[in-house]
Amino acid sequence: MECTIDWMPASGMAFSAETGSGHLLTMDGAPEGGGRNLAPRPMETLLAGAGACTAYDVVLILKRGRHAVLGCRVKVQADRAETDPKVFTRVVMHFVVSGRQLPPAAVERAVQLSHDKYCSAIAMLAKTAQVETRVEVVEAP
Repeated sequence: MECTIDWMPASGMAFSAETGSGHLLTMDGAPEGGGRNLAPRPMETLLAGAGACTAYDVVLILKRGRHAVLGCRVKVQADRAETDPKVFTRVVMHFVVSGRQLPPAAVERAVQLSHDKYCSAIAMLAKTAQVETRVEVVEAP
């Protein structure tokens, strides 16, 4: 896996990233750090990536179990250390999974499997942060 990051000097503290799969991503810093708030912060991008990584796993696990999953939302909140390098110290992930007749135990198991076995982003975050999960199952109409 690879990624190339380029600073965009004309925009202050914005950076463009080209991923190994050929996709572009823009990130920017906060105004107090010289950024112009043109794009997500790098740490927000890291948090979003972890949320997407685990959501991907949960949906895939449920689909492989032949469950009628129709939606998966993860709201992620994180606390950071007060001093540099200001790593994440606590991450709370609230999953809202919708579908038809989804067994709550299957959804909880999918979340647990993602966090314990499959999601590499969560495995890395768990090295510095306490990761908590909350699961809500919603019956789809």
